[in-house]
Amino acid sequence: MDYETLCAYLEGKVGARRDMPFGADTLVFKALHRIFALVAWQASPLSISLKADPVDAVILRNLFDAIRPGYHLNKKHWITVTLDGSVPNAELIKMIDESYALVVQRMTRADQALLMLKKLERLDDDKEAG
Repeated sequence: MDYETLCAYLEGKVGARRDMPFGADTLVFKALHRIFALVAWQASPLSISLKADPVDAVILRNLFDAIRPGYHLNKKHWITVTLDGSVPNAELIKMIDESYALVVQRMTRADQALLMLKKLERLDDDKEAG
Protein backbone atom coordinates (compact mmCIF):
# COMPACT_ATOMS: atom_id res chain seq x y z
CA MET A 1 0.00 0.00 0.00
CA ASP A 2 1.40 3.38 -0.90
CA TYR A 3 1.64 6.41 1.38
CA GLU A 4 -1.33 8.33 -0.05
CA THR A 5 -3.67 5.32 0.06
CA LEU A 6 -2.57 4.47 3.60
CA CYS A 7 -3.10 8.01 4.89
CA ALA A 8 -6.47 8.31 3.17
CA TYR A 9 -7.64 5.08 4.79
CA LEU A 10 -6.37 6.08 8.24
CA GLU A 11 -7.92 9.55 8.01
CA GLY A 12 -11.18 8.01 6.82
CA LYS A 13 -11.78 6.54 10.25
CA VAL A 14 -14.41 8.41 12.25
CA GLY A 15 -12.80 11.05 14.47
CA ALA A 16 -9.33 10.38 13.04
CA ARG A 17 -6.73 13.08 12.63
CA ARG A 18 -3.01 13.18 11.99
CA ASP A 19 -0.37 14.72 14.22
CA MET A 20 3.41 14.75 14.68
CA PRO A 21 3.90 14.90 18.46
CA PHE A 22 7.15 12.87 18.35
CA GLY A 23 8.93 14.85 15.66
CA ALA A 24 9.06 14.91 11.88
CA ASP A 25 9.87 11.21 11.39
CA THR A 26 6.67 9.77 12.84
CA LEU A 27 3.19 10.54 11.59
CA VAL A 28 0.66 9.74 14.32
CA PHE A 29 -3.01 8.98 13.69
CA LYS A 30 -5.42 9.43 16.57
CA ALA A 31 -9.06 8.64 17.13
CA LEU A 32 -10.00 11.77 19.06
CA HIS A 33 -7.03 11.85 21.46
CA ARG A 34 -5.92 8.19 21.42
CA ILE A 35 -3.23 6.85 19.10
CA PHE A 36 -4.21 3.97 16.84
CA ALA A 37 -1.43 4.13 14.22
CA LEU A 38 2.09 5.48 13.84
CA VAL A 39 3.59 5.72 10.36
CA ALA A 40 7.32 5.96 9.67
CA TRP A 41 6.49 7.97 6.58
CA GLN A 42 10.07 8.75 5.58
CA ALA A 43 11.20 5.12 5.78
CA SER A 44 11.68 3.08 2.65
CA PRO A 45 9.74 0.89 2.66
CA LEU A 46 7.07 2.51 4.81
CA SER A 47 6.25 0.97 8.15
CA ILE A 48 3.21 1.32 10.37
CA SER A 49 2.78 0.48 14.04
CA LEU A 50 -0.67 -0.67 15.14
CA LYS A 51 -2.33 -1.73 18.35
CA ALA A 52 -3.11 -5.46 18.36
CA ASP A 53 -4.67 -8.08 20.56
CA PRO A 54 -1.72 -9.85 22.25
CA VAL A 55 -2.69 -13.30 20.92
CA ASP A 56 -3.30 -11.96 17.41
CA ALA A 57 0.03 -10.13 17.53
CA VAL A 58 1.92 -13.39 18.14
CA ILE A 59 0.03 -15.17 15.36
CA LEU A 60 0.65 -12.34 12.88
CA ARG A 61 4.36 -12.21 13.73
CA ASN A 62 4.57 -15.96 13.07
CA LEU A 63 2.70 -15.65 9.75
CA PHE A 64 4.56 -12.68 8.25
CA ASP A 65 8.26 -11.80 8.38
CA ALA A 66 7.30 -8.15 7.80
CA ILE A 67 5.45 -8.02 11.15
CA ARG A 68 7.49 -7.63 14.32
CA PRO A 69 6.93 -6.36 17.86
CA GLY A 70 6.07 -2.66 18.07
CA TYR A 71 9.07 -0.39 17.59
CA HIS A 72 9.56 1.72 20.76
CA LEU A 73 6.13 0.55 21.97
CA ASN A 74 4.69 -2.03 24.34
CA LYS A 75 5.72 -5.23 22.53
CA LYS A 76 2.72 -7.13 23.89
CA HIS A 77 0.08 -4.73 22.56
CA TRP A 78 1.69 -3.21 19.45
CA ILE A 79 3.05 -4.54 16.16
CA THR A 80 5.10 -2.84 13.47
CA VAL A 81 4.38 -3.80 9.88
CA THR A 82 6.90 -3.13 7.12
CA LEU A 83 4.95 -2.29 3.98
CA ASP A 84 7.18 -4.21 1.59
CA GLY A 85 4.31 -5.90 -0.28
CA SER A 86 4.58 -9.20 1.59
CA VAL A 87 1.50 -8.50 3.72
CA PRO A 88 -1.64 -8.39 1.56
CA ASN A 89 -3.49 -5.06 1.59
CA ALA A 90 -6.66 -6.80 2.80
CA GLU A 91 -4.75 -8.12 5.82
CA LEU A 92 -3.27 -4.68 6.50
CA ILE A 93 -6.76 -3.13 6.37
CA LYS A 94 -7.98 -5.71 8.90
CA MET A 95 -5.06 -4.86 11.22
CA ILE A 96 -5.79 -1.12 10.93
CA ASP A 97 -9.49 -1.70 11.64
CA GLU A 98 -8.61 -3.85 14.65
CA SER A 99 -6.21 -1.22 16.00
CA TYR A 100 -8.85 1.48 15.67
CA ALA A 101 -11.49 -0.74 17.32
CA LEU A 102 -9.20 -1.59 20.25
CA VAL A 103 -8.50 2.09 20.87
CA VAL A 104 -12.18 3.08 20.64
CA GLN A 105 -13.13 0.22 22.96
CA ARG A 106 -10.86 1.68 25.68
CA MET A 107 -12.31 5.20 25.39
CA THR A 108 -14.69 6.67 27.91
CA ARG A 109 -18.39 6.34 27.17
CA ALA A 110 -18.50 10.08 26.51
CA ASP A 111 -15.78 9.81 23.85
CA GLN A 112 -17.45 6.76 22.32
CA ALA A 113 -20.71 8.73 22.15
CA LEU A 114 -18.87 11.62 20.51
CA LEU A 115 -17.48 9.27 17.87
CA MET A 116 -20.97 7.86 17.27
CA LEU A 117 -22.27 11.40 16.78
CA LYS A 118 -19.48 12.12 14.29
CA LYS A 119 -20.35 8.91 12.45
CA LEU A 120 -24.01 9.90 12.24
CA GLU A 121 -23.06 13.37 11.00
CA ARG A 122 -20.92 11.78 8.31
CA LEU A 123 -23.84 9.57 7.24
CA ASP A 124 -26.09 12.62 7.03
CA ASP A 125 -23.49 14.47 4.95
CA ASP A 126 -23.21 11.47 2.62
CA LYS A 127 -27.01 11.36 2.18
CA GLU A 128 -27.13 15.05 1.32
CA ALA A 129 -24.26 14.74 -1.15
CA GLY A 130 -25.73 11.64 -2.84
